[in-house]
Amino acid sequence: MENLVCWYKDEKLKIEFNIIPNVGISFPTPFYDERKNEDICKYPFINRSPLTVIVTWLNECYTFNIQEGYCWDGATIPKFFWRLIGSNTQPEFIIASMLHDVLCENHHYVKGNRYISTVVLEACLKVGRVPSWKRFLMKHGVDNYQKFCW
Repeated sequence: MENLVCWYKDEKLKIEFNIIPNVGISFPTPFYDERKNEDICKYPFINRSPLTVIVTWLNECYTFNIQEGYCWDGATIPKFFWRLIGSNTQPEFIIASMLHDVLCENHHYVKGNRYISTVVLEACLKVGRVPSWKRFLMKHGVDNYQKFCW
């Protein structure tokens, strides 16, 4: 694949896209039925263009697609942590939450390696300029939730 967009790179991890992610927010309208409006309220973020993602972790390469129209809820942060971390809809969390949700919903994309979704989340939060202490809380919160509650 030519002309990849390198989103993040360090000595262990590289995240690339075929294009710059094109994400947006949906909102309820009087033109949708009640079910569609409820779905939009639950999952307001939408991927607006087909996206190919290439994640290289410890020299192992994983390639997967995120279809146009994929919807997610943003960063899943309990409301009682919003004052400390921020709300689930903050722009700096959007790409990180999209990739993390896709990987959690599709473990086979990374051969069942749950930890890769956590590493990708943290890297994308870094790209989003989330302060290191927030990244630490979010990474370990997500990682421990996945280990014990999922």
